[in-house]
Amino acid sequence: MRYSIRLSYDGTGLSGWQIQPNGQSVQEALQKALSLALGENITVTGAGRTDAGVNAVNYMAHFDTERQDIPEPGALVYKLNAITGKEIIIHEILPAPETFHARFGAVSREYRYFIHRKKDPFIRGFSWQCGYCLDIGAMNEAAGYLLGTHDFSCFEKKGGNNLTSICTVYEAGWKYYTPTHVAELGYPAGGEDYMVFTIRADRFLRNMVRAVVGSLVCVGRGKRDAGWIGSLIENGSRSDAGESVPGYALFLSDVRY
Repeated sequence: MRYSIRLSYDGTGLSGWQIQPNGQSVQEALQKALSLALGENITVTGAGRTDAGVNAVNYMAHFDTERQDIPEPGALVYKLNAITGKEIIIHEILPAPETFHARFGAVSREYRYFIHRKKDPFIRGFSWQCGYCLDIGAMNEAAGYLLGTHDFSCFEKKGGNNLTSICTVYEAGWKYYTPTHVAELGYPAGGEDYMVFTIRADRFLRNMVRAVVGSLVCVGRGKRDAGWIGSLIENGSRSDAGESVPGYALFLSDVRY
């Protein structure tokens, strides 16, 4: 029988979603926990890979089991959360159709990247401090060149082993936001010092979002004009694009089916 899993994880100290020869991964932790709880070898399939250090909220996965008498889903969630450690939380496990596939059934995935421009001890673990003055209008103009179906190899880290570098981007843009948990306490957070970038596409290449953000920041700093992003997509290589930004400020935020 097939089951879907909805979970979230803090990627700090983890080697990403996929099992790696060295380092603890989310997939490995889940498979070990499920195998222990169900008494059989369980393989878990996720919605997609995330790089080392990258976080995820409401990530989707699925697994198959031969057992017909698995614990009630709520009890199984409780047991798994006691096993998987503090970085991972399982929200729910539900019976799924045999045709459900967490990876191949997804029609889009969404990532968000958080930036703060002033020192802030309360979000430093999940937001990148970028002290430059950034023109959000220029960055949004540049992000417009990402929309549509293109070859995004200029933002792809080598070694991704993808059959194609073509992706379709449905949404890409920046906005200001307020970290509400500290603002609730009266901490002076918000305004133009806090930005979040959202990008949604049918698929993503290895390191793509972090390279896109680094390139858009070049535009925001005035080092490049907005049209440079379009030129990169048309005929640029990875060495022509901006630097890759840190992974700890990146979240896989939504998977749609």
